[in-house]
Amino acid sequence: MEAIKQYQVRGVPGRISRIKIDNRTIDYWAPATPTQHLLVAHDGQNVFDKKTATHRGKTWEMAQSAIRVSHSLGITPPAIIAIWNSSTEKNPWGRALELSPQQIFQSGIKAAADVSVPFEIEELNGDQYFVDIVQRYIPEISSQLKIAITPEKSAIIGSSMGALASLYGIGLYPNTFHTCLALSPHWTVSDETFVDALVERLPNPGTHKIWMSFGTKGLDRFYGPLQRYADEAMHRKGYAVGRDFATTVYPRTGHNEKSWARYLDDPMKFWLTTLL
Repeated sequence: MEAIKQYQVRGVPGRISRIKIDNRTIDYWAPATPTQHLLVAHDGQNVFDKKTATHRGKTWEMAQSAIRVSHSLGITPPAIIAIWNSSTEKNPWGRALELSPQQIFQSGIKAAADVSVPFEIEELNGDQYFVDIVQRYIPEISSQLKIAITPEKSAIIGSSMGALASLYGIGLYPNTFHTCLALSPHWTVSDETFVDALVERLPNPGTHKIWMSFGTKGLDRFYGPLQRYADEAMHRKGYAVGRDFATTVYPRTGHNEKSWARYLDDPMKFWLTTLL
């Protein structure tokens, strides 16, 4: 682990740390009071720091939301690990390679006809990405923070392809993550067969919780039909709205960090209110 810097963000007590583990940049924050809750976020450059945010300097304001919701519930806020994606000027497709549900696409399910990428399906590395998260990033950062993480109180969050990766990840590691917060899942990367395959890989209902949402502007306006199909698949699997599943449409929100930040308190409450 290589320390890069620490910095402050308005509304967040203490400092956020930026480190590197191998070639991966990661930002993380934890409250001063010991916590058992952990939230792991994809696209970490957009989570805390407006200087690194990729869309007009807008972040998720994730720590502010976690603090606000936790205080309203009378609990200690969660620690947050924000994992930067690997896209760079030299490797612009790094994010797609690691956030695409690897085994699903490599099983023969095809991307949508209008999805054109300059790499082969065999190059997808999402499984190794999750091995690194579970076996390296979480243990090393938890040790650095001197906190004991309780899997039943741990969640994974992402948007767009990060939402699909979060759904895929909770299926890969159901003993590490018990809640998945998937905002604006990019269902249109494929079709119903992809939706079925991803939902089928989710943990069985009863011990895990899944949140999904989308807006009505930008890319999100195309998600409705496949999200409704996903909702039906979730019901067939045994998940129930009001118990361990939620799906919400947010009118006049779109496919960007500003929109997700506007309603982030809702999925945060979904995760933190009822502890499984």
